Amino acid sequence: MALDAIIVRGAREHNLKNIDVAIPRDKLVVITGVSGSGKSSLAFDTIYAEGQRRYVESLSAYARQFLGQMEKPDVDYIEGLSPAISIDQRGASRNPRSTVGTQTEIYDYLRLLFARVGRPHCPQCGRPIECQTVQQIVDSILALPAGQRLMIMAPVVRDRKGEHLQVFEDARKAGFVRVRVDGRIYDLAEDVLLDKNRRHSIEIVVDRLITEGPEGERSDAATRLADSVETALKLGGGIVQVSIDPPEGADLQVGSEERLYSEHFACVHCGISVGEIAPRNFSFNSPHGACPACTGLGVKMEIDRELVIPNRELSLAEGAIQPWARASTVATWYFRLIHAVADKYGFSTDVPVKELKPEDLDRLLYGSNEMVTVKYVNQFGRTQYYDTTFEGVIPNLERRHRETESDYVRMEIERYMAANPCPVCKGARLKPESLAVTIGDGNIHVVTRMSVVEALTWVEELQGPKTIFSEREQTIAHQVLKEIRARLRFLADVGVDYLTLDRATATLSAGEAQRLRLATQIGSGLMGVLYVCDEPSIGLHAVDCSRLISTLQRLRDLGNTVLVVEHDEATIRAADHIIDLGPGAGEQGGSIVVAGGLEELVACPQSITGQYISGAKEIPLPRRRRDGNGQFVVIHGARENNLKNIDVRIPLGRFVCVTGVSGSGKSTLIDDILHKKTAQLLYGARDRPGECDGISGLEN
Repeated sequence: MALDAIIVRGAREHNLKNIDVAIPRDKLVVITGVSGSGKSSLAFDTIYAEGQRRYVESLSAYARQFLGQMEKPDVDYIEGLSPAISIDQRGASRNPRSTVGTQTEIYDYLRLLFARVGRPHCPQCGRPIECQTVQQIVDSILALPAGQRLMIMAPVVRDRKGEHLQVFEDARKAGFVRVRVDGRIYDLAEDVLLDKNRRHSIEIVVDRLITEGPEGERSDAATRLADSVETALKLGGGIVQVSIDPPEGADLQVGSEERLYSEHFACVHCGISVGEIAPRNFSFNSPHGACPACTGLGVKMEIDRELVIPNRELSLAEGAIQPWARASTVATWYFRLIHAVADKYGFSTDVPVKELKPEDLDRLLYGSNEMVTVKYVNQFGRTQYYDTTFEGVIPNLERRHRETESDYVRMEIERYMAANPCPVCKGARLKPESLAVTIGDGNIHVVTRMSVVEALTWVEELQGPKTIFSEREQTIAHQVLKEIRARLRFLADVGVDYLTLDRATATLSAGEAQRLRLATQIGSGLMGVLYVCDEPSIGLHAVDCSRLISTLQRLRDLGNTVLVVEHDEATIRAADHIIDLGPGAGEQGGSIVVAGGLEELVACPQSITGQYISGAKEIPLPRRRRDGNGQFVVIHGARENNLKNIDVRIPLGRFVCVTGVSGSGKSTLIDDILHKKTAQLLYGARDRPGECDGISGLEN
């Protein structure tokens, strides 16, 4: 008979006081208590650790040697334990290739979708590219009205200089009697002389015939047309050109029409072949799809002028150019070089850099390709002059980074580098051929730049009555879109609907990363599993907590036991079973105060958590607020990430709270802009701050 609870006997891990507890299965169970009361010791270090240990012991001896020995938690025994999965607050993957889309498998389904129903275009001219069989080409020609005069041709030379005598000779030997050169028909019985210095286009005329209309599909003419098309495709490397002239006696204003057909994914106008379209062509982790310039990272490490001159208040003489100011052994030479450039173009090295003309600053940073005269004193005390071309600070650093064999020098120069969008793919990570495949008006990069909410709307439009897909494409895409929509819905339900699919997981907070893993687990559809979660509501605005609770309940309703370490009141109230540890922290904790429902928790006088939930205790609000010192730090024009060029005044000498819904830009404003810019100005930190016009008031 299956147990209806997980029974823990004699748990003594860390500060746990030899406790016994029963955790009901297939329920949402919250472990709460003051910080340090033993919640994580019970949930993670005892229950989850024992589940992992038992799983490892079930493996073969050969497999266990690669996993190492796992210590048994300090507990007498645990009964009814299910396979356990931990969703804790560890940081997300630091792999620069890991994104929200790849971690949740949404990107894998997008790759499949674009490979199966995406419409390829030429990466050079942007025209649509179609792959057609011989029969499809023949059917297209047979659909023309009766009486049309056709000329089936094989393009063999396209816009190339030369006399091309061998082309004509090969055509004669193959039995062809006509060619078209630059739009003019020539008889191969005669010599065709071309200007070798001009570009020419040559098509071999394979056949000339008159259409019989759709009713002539089964005639001998249709068979002849199919043979001619097949011959032209072989000669033209998979491309056939058809010239269509109106019937004799038709309106003279109606000109001839040219059609190009290809049996490959190739642009018939540019001659560019894109090969077979497969899911791997949209993977930036594969050489088949990754941009060759950045190998799929979307960024390249380049010298950043903001890191080279971090403080524009300093003058050149005061060491505003940071990498040259640090080079103590060659500083004299570099400073003389700077003075030589200043003398050449007539600007001062004693004024703040911010007062220099933009063109003078550009000459310093990127060079001028003009000779400058450097004045220096040699070892004998004589003044010498040396003429040299000034390469510029940034080219100098790039060259030294490229040529040096010293790890120290390379590491020092990398302090002034920042990740900038790849100049080839513009941050899209993929090859041009992959980015030229579209659904509607957007390629796969356009879709990954959408937020979860925007992507969900996009998918629903593709599935809706106004879909752009044909009936065949709808059949192909139905199941793929269903999976994408489900995973996007899970992300929205856990409160991360503001994240974009191309957001690097390394930039996520611990709470966001945890909720991402939570959504991934829901998408897996596992049953009979014990999920152990560590404060999933942390960092989540109150308005989003109800969606998170619904997600935890959905995970439970799949047939799983959900064990949550949590302080959030709404989550505690929504729990099926509550375990309150305490009564205090450390040595005063580690005991079961309450194990039961919300009513029991609220009614227990020993439970600190219960007293605050019932309202018996509350956090007192200060009667008087501090006035501060009357000074402000002002952030001007903050526009990093989603900030809308805002100005923010932060009072000094006061306890300041920055709040807002998840994804509103709080961390961007305080951490990416204020903290990094302040650290750069005051301590010379190398981290690149977020984009803003400046920060004033730091002297206060």
